[in-house]
Amino acid sequence: MIPGSRSARIQALVAEQAALRGARVGVLDVCTAAVAALPVDGAGMSAMSRGRASHPLCSTDSVSQHLEELQLTLGEGPCVDAYVLGSTVLCPDLLAGELQRHWTVFADAALEAGARAVFAFPLQIGAISPGVLDLYSSSSIELDADEVADALAFADTATLLLLDARISETGVPFDTGASGTDRPDAAPFDDLGGYRAEIDQATGILVVELDVGFEEAFIRLRAHAYARGARISVVATDVIAHRLRLSPNTQPPDARPPDEEP
Repeated sequence: MIPGSRSARIQALVAEQAALRGARVGVLDVCTAAVAALPVDGAGMSAMSRGRASHPLCSTDSVSQHLEELQLTLGEGPCVDAYVLGSTVLCPDLLAGELQRHWTVFADAALEAGARAVFAFPLQIGAISPGVLDLYSSSSIELDADEVADALAFADTATLLLLDARISETGVPFDTGASGTDRPDAAPFDDLGGYRAEIDQATGILVVELDVGFEEAFIRLRAHAYARGARISVVATDVIAHRLRLSPNTQPPDARPPDEEP
């Protein structure tokens, strides 16, 4: 297939999803179109950054939403590896022994959530990488060469959408396509801009309370969520509401996610 024709076909599929929503094309349309075109059960996307807290952008269903947040809380998984390595990560079966050893916590947690196969595609143009597109299947599957190429085209489309998005003073995209849809399973994902702002606000509070930098404050927030088996968004809400204060001198035992261990 001619590369240009693949890109045009993928963009047309994404535009069709936006038309069904009756809204501007957004990254949710990329995820929805990818699920319709590929042999997967769900898709999610996260904004990733080395300079500030990463956060989910959109998900097509509750399993995808859980996988996105799970990886950002644990600091491990195909999404994290794809972003760090800048390359596609294909996991056709999370029961594989090497994946169980590599992702000591994520693999079992993802299986429990309902995912058997996970595929991660970095959103990348040159040195710019604003995030990762994740696809999952409830059964063990392998994507063939054409399907991988299509998934990469979906990721390229999402990258262009994110880089073209206008950013407000709070750093939240005006339109990610995560709201304004009448899909029955979309309600939990409508306020993802608020999700990101809430985590950033909690991290900022910890910067002051713990007298540390933003990156260290986010690590502490994520570590506390990991140690308690809680979602990072729940911990962030508790910090903002002053129901939770982290000591500047102590850290809960085994609190650091796997990628932060010495």
